[in-house]
Amino acid sequence: MNSLREVEVVVTGAGQAGLAAAYHLRRTGFEPERDFVVLDHAPAPGGAWQFRWPSLTYGKVHGMHALPGMELTDADPARPSSEVVPEYFDAYERAFDLRVRRPVEVRAVREGVGGRLRVETSGGTWSTRALINATGTWGRPFWPRYPGQETFRGRQLHTARYPGPEAFAGLRVVVVGGGASGTQHLLEIAPYAAETTWVTRRPPVFREGPFDEGAGRTAVALVEERVRQGLPPKSVVSVTGLPLNDAIRQGIADGILDRLPMFDRITPDGVAWDDGRRVAAEVILWATGFRAAIDHLAPLRLREPGGGIRVEGTRVVADARIHLVGYGPSASTIGANRAGRAAVRDIRRLLAQEPVAA
Repeated sequence: MNSLREVEVVVTGAGQAGLAAAYHLRRTGFEPERDFVVLDHAPAPGGAWQFRWPSLTYGKVHGMHALPGMELTDADPARPSSEVVPEYFDAYERAFDLRVRRPVEVRAVREGVGGRLRVETSGGTWSTRALINATGTWGRPFWPRYPGQETFRGRQLHTARYPGPEAFAGLRVVVVGGGASGTQHLLEIAPYAAETTWVTRRPPVFREGPFDEGAGRTAVALVEERVRQGLPPKSVVSVTGLPLNDAIRQGIADGILDRLPMFDRITPDGVAWDDGRRVAAEVILWATGFRAAIDHLAPLRLREPGGGIRVEGTRVVADARIHLVGYGPSASTIGANRAGRAAVRDIRRLLAQEPVAA
């Protein structure tokens, strides 16, 4: 287990981004286990989808795109996405013989010898000429800190551990966060809870009308500009706004989606504002998103002064051997597919000693 194994490319993560990259490696002549290896920390196929809450059915999933080369067909919209997508990913891995190794935790990526990278994992150490990092965000939920947080006598949990609405029956619940998860949680929990309160740092932006290709390109460009500048990426949803669908309209009409500004502190029995307002609660649900799970890249010192990693396309500007797929503008499922293809194209040039496209 401690011997150093050599490959041309290591892919870390087997969610949408990692599988798309592995597919394009395979399609362009790289052999799994001989030329490349896919390492995944999860216990089973399915990426982060296997950890989603049971009430998130496939029909509620927004913008799930098929992986390259194999469509997801005849999926029952009433089934949990945590079942549908992992079954699809499992079939995909087998269909293209991707031979994903799991569970394998990538602990650190360091400079190796002879211009190679050293990838240290729970399953041994790999020496590689290039790295496609597709570790996503699910493993790094973001918990904001507020005064008094440690004094709260109730339960605090994050979207990453959301158990479904029945767990909140008869309780007073504060939901924090203005994204898609926050609104979905509120709409689900409200029929069960004694009371729900919605708080966000900024007023939510609801988007009217269709989200066409032009709007999508504009949103991705805004996220892309941040990573070009070396700033931490924002999600695509943060610049697109929330779609104003029938469920959202009904939630607004029913007073469920009646947003309050962010509280100033947490008390033992709820939350409070400096203007004297108080809300009692037994639960605070933090629907506050996730951050990129890239701490294992820290030994390479890739972060810019702005706190992020500067990326052109998928290529890390500071180190052309490394590609971040599913990071920033490629964090959506369709973006991950395209990014996987682009990363493999650049890596093929790199390994052939050709100049990498700017």
